[in-house]
Order: sequence, then structure tokens, then C-alpha cells
Amino acid sequence: MNLTGKTAIVTGAARGLGRAYAQKMVEMGVNVVAADIADCAETVGAAYGPGKIVGTSVDVASFDSAEAMAALACERFGGIDILVNNAALYGSLTGGRIETIAEADWDACMAVNVKGLWNCAKSVIPSMRERGGGSIINISSLAAVYGLPYALHYSTSKGAVIGMTRAMARELGRDWIRVNAIAPSAVLTEGTDEFFGEKKEKGMQVIAASQSLQKNLEPDDLVGTVLYLAGDASKFVTGQTIMVDGGTVYL
Repeated sequence: MNLTGKTAIVTGAARGLGRAYAQKMVEMGVNVVAADIADCAETVGAAYGPGKIVGTSVDVASFDSAEAMAALACERFGGIDILVNNAALYGSLTGGRIETIAEADWDACMAVNVKGLWNCAKSVIPSMRERGGGSIINISSLAAVYGLPYALHYSTSKGAVIGMTRAMARELGRDWIRVNAIAPSAVLTEGTDEFFGEKKEKGMQVIAASQSLQKNLEPDDLVGTVLYLAGDASKFVTGQTIMVDGGTVYL
């Protein structure tokens, strides 16, 4: 799993899972663009390893912003090999019954969680083609497969990520660009704290109890799967959704 000298963009890298992915890649010798609508200074400052890292601001709902992010990666590191499409609205979403979800919340969720991944993929494909291939890793969710109640907008957006992954994989295979998705269960991050609020402790207990491996996931529990999909160890894996959920659902 030698990733030394590769260049990766990790979106949603200011905290949580994105921060964990970015920092581990730097440790593995990857040159990383850590991108987020929030400030990535803490992610960049805490990264340590042979790889280099630069932070940048991106609004994934805007293609122009995503294109500027990709241009920075090419300017600083010569091209793009890996995209971790991690940015998403989650903790800031207001849940509720189907009929109570606000139209504005629905639209915002789709703009970031679906259109945002498309924008970022479009922005990196030209560089990946020039380099003879690459790996796009889309972050979906257990919610898409299990069906998360009181979060129809989030579940729907993450289901779209799986469909997008499969269609992209078929289309981009001729360019040796692999496209896969990871679907984690709820992970112990700031976003999960915000999403569950005062119900977090009970919610996480219920989630862990439904798993074959009865322990709540932490960011480090997903890093290995991302590294596997990023490198040549998975060079003939594309179009797949890998559940990282402690054994909740089996595909």
C-alpha cells in the first residue's frame, strides 16, 4: 500500500473524518490538499509525515470553487491522483418527520451531498486522465442502505452517492479512473455530536447494539479502507460500496 508521492484532495477536511483521512495520508507520504468551507489550519498544523499538505477553502456546491481547488493541487503538486469526496452536510441538518423537513434544508443537503461530489469529481477528472488514471472515493453512509428515519434528506442524498459511484465507475473505467464508495455507520465525530444532540448517548448505544461488532466507530476505523481504495492494492476494484459499519448490513 505504497502511496508515497501521490497527490490527494480531501474535502471536508477541517475536522472529523476528513481530518483523519488527510493527516494519515500525509503520514503515508501523500501530498494533500485539505479543503473545506471551514478553516483547515488545525488539520494542516497537526499533520506530520513525509508528505506535504496545504489547506484551502472550497464551497463544493460551486463548480468554480471546486475547479479552483483542483487547480491549486495541480499547481502545488503537479497533478491529482486521489479524490476523497468527504464534504457533506450532516450535523447541521435539522431532522424530523418527512412532512416537517424544510424545503431549504432539502435543497441545501442535495447541493452539498450530491451536487458537491459531482462538482469535485468533474474538477479532478482532467488531471487524472492526463496522469493515466486515479481513484475517486465517495463517502456515502449506512443511512442510504439501512434507511435512517427522521433524516429523509440525508438518507436520500447518501443513496444518490451510491448511484453516482456506480455510474461514474462504468463511464471512467476506460480512463483507468476507479470510483468507489464507503458507507460508514455513525462515527464518533463532532458532526455526530451535533446531529444527535442530547440523544447522542442513547442513539449511539442503539447503533452499537445493532452491529455484529458492538463498538461505535471512531475516525481511525475508516482510515484503512480509504487507504486501500486510494492505492494499487485495489487496482481492480471499482464501482463498489464498502460498508464500514461493524456488521450492520451485508451486501
